[in-house]
Amino acid sequence: MSSLPLPPGTFGLPWVGETPSFLFDRQFADKRQARYGSIFKTHILGRPTVVMVGPEANRFLLSSHMDHFSWREGWPPTFRELLGESLFLQEGEQHRRNRKLLMPAFHGKALESYFDTMQQITQRYLTQWAHLGEFAWFDQMKQLTFEIASVLLIGNQPAEQGDRLSRWFSDLTGGLFMLPIRWGWTPYGKALTARDRLLAHIEKVIAERQQNPAQDALSLLLQSRDEAGNALSLEEIKVQALLMLFAGHETTTSMLTSLVMSLAQHQTVYQQAIAEQATLAAQGPLSLAQLRQMPYLDQVLKEVERLYPPVAGGFRGVIKAFEYNGYQVPAGWMALYRIEATHRDRRCYDDPTQFDPDRFSPDRAEHKRFDYSLVGFGGGPRVCIGLAFAQMEMKIVVASLLRHYRWELLPNQNLSMNPIPTLRPQSGLRVRLSPSSNLAPATANS
Repeated sequence: MSSLPLPPGTFGLPWVGETPSFLFDRQFADKRQARYGSIFKTHILGRPTVVMVGPEANRFLLSSHMDHFSWREGWPPTFRELLGESLFLQEGEQHRRNRKLLMPAFHGKALESYFDTMQQITQRYLTQWAHLGEFAWFDQMKQLTFEIASVLLIGNQPAEQGDRLSRWFSDLTGGLFMLPIRWGWTPYGKALTARDRLLAHIEKVIAERQQNPAQDALSLLLQSRDEAGNALSLEEIKVQALLMLFAGHETTTSMLTSLVMSLAQHQTVYQQAIAEQATLAAQGPLSLAQLRQMPYLDQVLKEVERLYPPVAGGFRGVIKAFEYNGYQVPAGWMALYRIEATHRDRRCYDDPTQFDPDRFSPDRAEHKRFDYSLVGFGGGPRVCIGLAFAQMEMKIVVASLLRHYRWELLPNQNLSMNPIPTLRPQSGLRVRLSPSSNLAPATANS
């Protein structure tokens, strides 16, 4: 037994701990960090919890001491029930095997083969948005990213059952942080019904892909074999496909919404992003090669990830007691690492509350001061498997918007950010969008 003290802090009230404050006070963690420092204890969601902040803490949890932590035991039981025993919750050899089987669907030639479909779907939505003129962008972004995910990951035809599947996913995600009350009319009851409908749909698509393989991630997953020549079981494929759909659009929607909001709010950045795209458009239509020639847009994406991470933190179960910064943390606790707080750490980033993409320019490179100081997509061996997929999708959408359209935020709306289940403006981001006067070629065939 360690002689070191527990981290500072308080467990709050009997039974409930500090859960009400955690759920309803958005300054909960900031207040306690200001009082106790970069490591403190609390009691939330039914468990004693250590909260750890900073790039050093991120490295400790995500890399150097990750064997002390469990993904599966870190998340609420509602996640396990609604998303299944997918890669997200798997550990050790099972996780290594299944991540390796999934990897080909998100990298290399498979990723390159997604470009045309991503662009075609994007162009169709951009045309629809221009016809609308004024709309709430978050919901529209969610429809776009869900269609891209459902077409490329499980092989739905464009717009086929898209509205129905999207509604089911909204019901599913709406239950993730709710009390598990199972009556059909409750948010959690609706989430369970939606999960069952989505899994039934995925099982039907799997049967079709087994007969007629296609160029989508699900077909690649069906064909994948591990070192022993074994394939994933039907149940494994179903929950992995469900996770791919969830992860393939939820966080991307959040980042895209924050990105177009930030451009509209910062005209100097907006104009510089337009200028970069105008230079590339003069050389030809948007292409896979051009996506690799957008250093300023890359900086903007990093700054959005830093200032508006879709998820504010990550939970882990403590399965082995550990010592950190002069304190002991027992096994059985929960650990929470704070992404948003690290991204605003003044040791890592100058003037961290300001939106400044130039902080990621080669001459400043503030994110290189500390490893694990930019972790919107995680870090270490379990960094987000769909990172390259998401980045390609976001660059296609934003580059297409910058080349062909202009937008502005409508007045009298609430742009404060709601963090649950992923970050988004309270108003849904109401905008006015119109075609720009200097249209560049939309596609290689135009």
